[in-house]
Amino acid sequence: MATSTNSAVSFGEYDTRRDEMHSTIEHWIDDLTTLTAEARASQQFQEWLTVQSKFHDYSHRNTLLITLQYPNATKVAGYNTWRTEFDRHVKEGENGIWIWVPIITKQCPECENSSRYHEQSDCPYDELPPEAWSKGLVGFRPTAVFDASQAEGEPLPESETEVTGDAENLVPTLQDAADDLGVTVRIVDADDWENGEAKGVCKQRSLYDLQPIVEVKDRVNEADLVVTLIHEYAHALLHFDIKDKCERSKREVEAEAVAYIVGRYVGLDTSGSAFYLAAWQDDDANVIQERLGRIRSTAVKIIEIVEQRSE
Repeated sequence: MATSTNSAVSFGEYDTRRDEMHSTIEHWIDDLTTLTAEARASQQFQEWLTVQSKFHDYSHRNTLLITLQYPNATKVAGYNTWRTEFDRHVKEGENGIWIWVPIITKQCPECENSSRYHEQSDCPYDELPPEAWSKGLVGFRPTAVFDASQAEGEPLPESETEVTGDAENLVPTLQDAADDLGVTVRIVDADDWENGEAKGVCKQRSLYDLQPIVEVKDRVNEADLVVTLIHEYAHALLHFDIKDKCERSKREVEAEAVAYIVGRYVGLDTSGSAFYLAAWQDDDANVIQERLGRIRSTAVKIIEIVEQRSE
């Protein structure tokens, strides 16, 4: 029978431990499936999706411009967009972040200029009048946007995925477990982090050395750091050699489910994972059930190594 000590779970005799572990983990996956469905249906999640849909996607060029001008930017929008869409107002004295926005207007089928520039060019096209032309991209113009931190007013809904709990000694234990898992692990200082908003990454060392490298961004919340480590370890075990984008997306669900299970095993509150899964996956929550075997075996492998390292 599984028992709890200081909120973490321990299992009984060696002969029955594996069966108990499988049974308990299957029960936890049922819990996660229910939580995910509830998170997907929640008003908070729907409000969060509404906000996300109102923000435009930015090109690589504009992302670079934003980063150079405002390195800590999170979400940007135009002055009027903040006011009309989000009931927020840009604070007085704030400097705009300049980006390029496309100019879409009717363009000449031949020279692809707008009617104004078509008239000034040597283009002989005159088969259709300008009002009958189709719209297209004719150029770019600079415009100012502002980060959420530069505006005040109604708060933006956030996806709450940060883990809480007592993580004492768990970080070094997981670092020690890296060798047994065949992974190189690095905890990177926040000032040296080069992977954007990601909390962790799993990547290949080189074309010749295929051992996965797990890097996680250091942070004050060690419980959240622990679960990020587990998540990236799961990536290394589950899909490091998977190239198909659709399949890699599904394995992302599995990695987060493994992080939920192992985090729960060591006594951390990983319920925020449900919101993460609901927010970032198009698949039905049943995908977690369909892939139960791989989730369970990966979670068991990490748990067993953590147990051995903790003895």
